[in-house]
Amino acid sequence: MKLIRMHRLSLATSLALMALGAQAQSQVRLYGLLDVSAGSTKAPGGPSISAVDSGKLTTSYYGFSGSEDLGNGLSAQFKLESFLRADTGDQGRFTGDPYFARTSSVGLSHKDYGTLSLGRHTTALFASTLSFNAFGDSFGYSPSIRHYFGAGQNAVTGDTGWSDSIAYASPTWKGWRFGAMAALAEANPATTSNGRNWSVNLGYSQGPLAFAVVVQEVQKDGSATVQDTRAAQVNGSYDLGVAKVFGQYAKVKNEATGIHRDLVGLGARIPLGTGAVIAQWGKNAPDVGADRNTTSIGYLYPLSKQTELYAVAMHDKLDGSSAGHGYSAGMRLRF
Repeated sequence: MKLIRMHRLSLATSLALMALGAQAQSQVRLYGLLDVSAGSTKAPGGPSISAVDSGKLTTSYYGFSGSEDLGNGLSAQFKLESFLRADTGDQGRFTGDPYFARTSSVGLSHKDYGTLSLGRHTTALFASTLSFNAFGDSFGYSPSIRHYFGAGQNAVTGDTGWSDSIAYASPTWKGWRFGAMAALAEANPATTSNGRNWSVNLGYSQGPLAFAVVVQEVQKDGSATVQDTRAAQVNGSYDLGVAKVFGQYAKVKNEATGIHRDLVGLGARIPLGTGAVIAQWGKNAPDVGADRNTTSIGYLYPLSKQTELYAVAMHDKLDGSSAGHGYSAGMRLRF
């Protein structure tokens, strides 16, 4: 009987050690962000609308990611991220948005050689645009995001994420990093003009200085007709201590219409009290059509490392139309 108990104890100990080993080798985490606010928005030339909104400062989302240590510096990774509308509980950014429209990918990563992944990925142009403006990825208030990717006067086609894509991200070496991505056509060239998307990017970040260059071309239709565009963007930021300043410049050509656009952005984040003042100006200037100038300002007040209150306002002017505006007060909570 004593021997049986010893065998059982040994077996239990072995199973516990195996479970701990598996847990150490494979990690899965849940994370996300909820952003809900109340305010008013008026598009240039349009009516004023008051509402409770989700994602005005940052698009609400949740995600799962995991990695498994394969040894010798190599790991397998996956990521599933879905947008949601926290004001109504609906899935996605809009009705019909794919379930994991933010990210859906698997890949291999090596500490010396970088990461190669397959699936749906956020574009380097979107990531660079949000990183080098004071309002981040705010579709509600960032002049940069609204001018590049927002509805109406948007310059870039093809969404902020590409399906059916292959992406490579290099490791960082003395502040430098490199990336490339391509979205496959996955269509019969004899029956469709659906093409391929591609992008390359180069970035540097060390100390107070950071900059990035991105070039992308969009030809892939996806589920709806998308006009071909080519974009080249240069970004920079510098932390002065008393303020962090941002600058952006891009040229975008619409191959279907022949319209060229110059996009310029300047911004700053200024610490004030326990929070920060953020300000951003942007201009979308096509060679044919009306110029758009947008200026936004706001204050961010952290309640903790995860929870933040904010108040923001925007003036949005499209030549030839009555000025637009927006203002919101809300909360962002990360988990």
